[in-house]
Amino acid sequence: MSGPIDLKPERVIQELIGLGERLRRGAQQLRQLPEVQVGVSDKEVIDGEDKMRLYRFVSATKITRKTPILIVYALVNRPYMVDLQEDRSIVKSLLAAGHDVYLIDWGYPDASDRYMTLDDYISGLIRRSVGAVSRRYGGKPVNLLGICQGGAFSVCYTSLYPESVKNLITMVTPIDFHTADNMLSNWTQQMDVDLLVDTLGNIPADLMNWCYLTLKPYRLLQQKYVGLTDILDNPTELANFLRMEKWIFDSPDQAGEAFRQFIKDFYQANKLKNGGLVIGGKAIEPKRITMPVLNIFAEQDHLVPPAASRALKGIIGSRDYSEISFRGGHIGIYVSGRAQREIPPAIDHWLRQRE
Repeated sequence: MSGPIDLKPERVIQELIGLGERLRRGAQQLRQLPEVQVGVSDKEVIDGEDKMRLYRFVSATKITRKTPILIVYALVNRPYMVDLQEDRSIVKSLLAAGHDVYLIDWGYPDASDRYMTLDDYISGLIRRSVGAVSRRYGGKPVNLLGICQGGAFSVCYTSLYPESVKNLITMVTPIDFHTADNMLSNWTQQMDVDLLVDTLGNIPADLMNWCYLTLKPYRLLQQKYVGLTDILDNPTELANFLRMEKWIFDSPDQAGEAFRQFIKDFYQANKLKNGGLVIGGKAIEPKRITMPVLNIFAEQDHLVPPAASRALKGIIGSRDYSEISFRGGHIGIYVSGRAQREIPPAIDHWLRQRE
């Protein structure tokens, strides 16, 4: 057993004085700190429809790779997580390796998007974006990099239009939504999603955020803010913290009909893994995915457990399937120092082997 905690009055008083001084210095730093910037790489809009924008990142490095990469992010957060800051950017690393990188930004749905379906996103906006990128390369297939929910969408898209995808890469992508350690899935099993959508229309971002934060309430609602007192006088660390906070709370609402379909068919019925998934009247048949597939997952992921991602191998038809496990969590795989050293070089190496 550990020894007794030192709670002598003079020790407590000194701790409180020290905390007060850190808070004072931290308040000064916050007043002086400029507004944090996110999405640091230069980019240009090359296509769009309604709120969706298709971006091409402008690189200072000569493009040497033969096939462009199109990043498909989730609907539930903003995609600048992959380009958060200068030293935490998957995009910048891929650009530096000579890749031509594109990104779908879904925008912020409003009441006019209430009836957007999964088919609108997958056979509509993703297909449109793939086509726009492909035309810049003479109609050749592209490399698709799907992240989280965007990875599940990418699997569906690729099974419908395999001729348009040269290589498929998925990151922290849920495939089996019924693994025992998937707390988010367990929450949704008894959800009356029809009542929720019919009542609210679009699903508010604040409601979604609250659900995610309460999966780890001590860590995400208390511990990180207590830890903030240790970096209040460090402007670099404070700016890093604020960028993450900006991303966490800068979330779009969810289009009601697409949310309804995703919860029912993916979370509740687990149709992506078990079969029977139909989107826009077309059956999703992952066995049609025969091109090379790279699946990247995080070992401490509380939103998409490793087993949920690794199920991809069992549903696709590709004989060229690779996995990369990352020692970190769902967010760390984008922004941690280890992720920056490991993930983009691994993607680049895997793609170069298949050029």
